[in-house]
Amino acid sequence: MSTHDRYVMPAGHSTWDVPMVGHARFSWEYDDGRARLLALYQKGKDKQWDAATRIDWSLEVNPFRALELPDETVPIHGLPVWEKLGRRERDELSQHLVAWQFSQFLHGEQGAMICGARIVESVPDMDAKFYAATQAIDEARHAETYARFLDEKIGMMYPINHELRSLLDSTLTDSRWDMPYLGMQVLIEGLALAAFGVLRDVTPAPLPKQILSYVMQDEARHVAFGRLVLRDYYAQLSSRERAEREEFVVESCWLMRNRLRAVEVWENLGFDVDECLAAVETSAYMRAFRKLLFSRIVPCVKDIGLWGEKVQETYERMGVLDLSTLDLAEIMKRDEDIADDLDRARAEDGELAVRRAQVAETIAAAG
Repeated sequence: MSTHDRYVMPAGHSTWDVPMVGHARFSWEYDDGRARLLALYQKGKDKQWDAATRIDWSLEVNPFRALELPDETVPIHGLPVWEKLGRRERDELSQHLVAWQFSQFLHGEQGAMICGARIVESVPDMDAKFYAATQAIDEARHAETYARFLDEKIGMMYPINHELRSLLDSTLTDSRWDMPYLGMQVLIEGLALAAFGVLRDVTPAPLPKQILSYVMQDEARHVAFGRLVLRDYYAQLSSRERAEREEFVVESCWLMRNRLRAVEVWENLGFDVDECLAAVETSAYMRAFRKLLFSRIVPCVKDIGLWGEKVQETYERMGVLDLSTLDLAEIMKRDEDIADDLDRARAEDGELAVRRAQVAETIAAAG
């Protein structure tokens, strides 16, 4: 079956061609590098994994309740339109919302893979090229994982939404070598990492929890990569150059705030779009979700030095300025530890199952 047969709305042409500008840069300096970046590169090599074997794809997923979340997490819950829906219609809406959300994760991962390759091509330093090469394979694995989840467990997909497409376009068509870092490593990856984290922490469903936990372990390294390189580079920029990048941050953050409103779902299922978007804005769950989406971005933007008045005013208007005091290193460490803890728990469960089977066999043989 063609992937296009899975899309619930027309996805357009088979490819989206983005004109690339800038230079491919070679470096003849192979010996020296930043110790922290080379250590991150080593970690990136050590932490490679296979999505086909690390994830337990045998786990069942109900496509209509894939995340096993309560109805209160649906933005239109409690509205008259919600009360008119029967159980079948509510389940269908749940399926479409998960399909839409994970489709955007999938498209974002492909964008991250392309940006990783772009960084390899354009960044001037060899240590950064080394790490970006490991990120490109990480992102390929993530795209593989989300595509399989949507295909095998959910059964439908949504095209890339306008906001994500616009941000990827702005990131990839800028000739400055640092913009794929800023657009992808800090902003798109930062928002995705936070979104993954919210769902990982609230879902009791084993397969989505595995997927989100393992992808996040990689993404924590990617955001750290962007921080290391951009913090060094932006310290050298003129005030005008920093202001240009701060303007990009402001525009991109508004785009991303609007990115997860699921407009396409409401349109596709025939709901009153304005009413649903108003519900997205006022839903207690969605308000908390939107704020948490910036928990990785705000402290990272501050850390890399793009902390001018306009950026701070924007975050104040969004109600996320207080997130600037979060300890990003501690948050990232937790993301990595959760994946390792999950591996250990699954290994212990497997060993326990083997021991139980051995005991059962012994008892059966004795009887």
